[in-house]
Amino acid sequence: MKIKRKIYEKIATHLYEKEITIITGARQVGKTTLLKQLIKDLEKKGKKTLFFNLDIQAHKRYFESQEVFVQKLQLEAGKEPAFVFIDEIQRLENAGLFLKGLYDMELPCKFVVSGSGSLELKEKIHESLTGRKRMFEVQPVSYEEMVEYRTGYAYQGRWQDFFESEREKTYSWLLEYLNYGGYPRIVLESVASKKRALLDEIFHSYLERDITFLLSLSRPDAFVLMIRLLADKIGNPLNFSQLSSQTGLALATLKKYLWYAEKTFIVKRVLPFFRNARKELTRSPEIYFVDTGLRNYALNLAGRLEPPVNMGMIFENFVFNILFEKALENNWTIKYWRSKDKAEIDFVIDKGYEQIPVEVKFQDLKRTSISRSFHSFLKKYQPARALIVNLSLETSIYAGETKVSFIPFYRLFAEETTQ
Repeated sequence: MKIKRKIYEKIATHLYEKEITIITGARQVGKTTLLKQLIKDLEKKGKKTLFFNLDIQAHKRYFESQEVFVQKLQLEAGKEPAFVFIDEIQRLENAGLFLKGLYDMELPCKFVVSGSGSLELKEKIHESLTGRKRMFEVQPVSYEEMVEYRTGYAYQGRWQDFFESEREKTYSWLLEYLNYGGYPRIVLESVASKKRALLDEIFHSYLERDITFLLSLSRPDAFVLMIRLLADKIGNPLNFSQLSSQTGLALATLKKYLWYAEKTFIVKRVLPFFRNARKELTRSPEIYFVDTGLRNYALNLAGRLEPPVNMGMIFENFVFNILFEKALENNWTIKYWRSKDKAEIDFVIDKGYEQIPVEVKFQDLKRTSISRSFHSFLKKYQPARALIVNLSLETSIYAGETKVSFIPFYRLFAEETTQ
């Protein structure tokens, strides 16, 4: 049985739009599996499909020029409409211009491309394909997708009921997910030692193929050290000077390496929320990891985290990833808040027209309680609603005009929670 990905239907629907479908995401996050499933489903409908992988040497020769590639398409499909899939597009120099030329030829082809190197996909392709593409970013398997898979998809449409009635299993699987993360091969593996071995393979594959090969970094050792240091600083504003000193990298190089880490889907940068720059504390970003398992691997903690030690920050990272995926779908942004009097809020869901502060507590709360920092934000910005995410408590109270909802973490998967 395969893991069903929620993004699949969105991508499948876009196959019938003229725009180029671009699928991005971290290495080994399941992009090629999605492509193969799309191809399989199209062929069941009698559609013509062609597949190219730029990691395969024999396929590379077709990409020497647009003319050579078009000749290959005509050879295989003639004038018949075809769905053309290109995997590992980041291997192609000037991929954006190459795809732009194909698109502008108005061939009877729908192009679907994927790749793990968003440096090419998000920058050069973005510049070249304005108005000609739509991008889909594939995340690691979510906790919700893991639970659906583990239960054999027996509770479709009733997942909140499952979480409520199976709290012990829900919590046990949460601890597993916090420790090992959501890379598909990790989720499918049941043996702890093999999970750790797979994380080691994924991390080194990323270093060798994306960092060493794709980016040709002069200091890969310093890049690895930076990743390990960032793993220990999740949820805290970055001190660039300190990080520069610890890694031995010049400040400009450090910021470039951090940009690389973000653009190759290892970390996400979270910027501060403020309305008055003179009164808000800092403009330094915070960093969270796209996958908690990879973060733990960087610190040699994968499979070794036990409550309550070290769980607060990794749970915060877990909640961030849920909020980030919702933000990605709805064109929101996720920020954090710090003030000069040391008040702080973990996250602010910024919808432009509305801000929702979010506090995260890895606790089995028994009663409602609002921190001084939370009160400070509510007083300053007077949001209509606020969230306190915890392990079990579900209730609501009012603080002034703000409705403060205490919700178990699994309620974040419900659509209405953040809408």
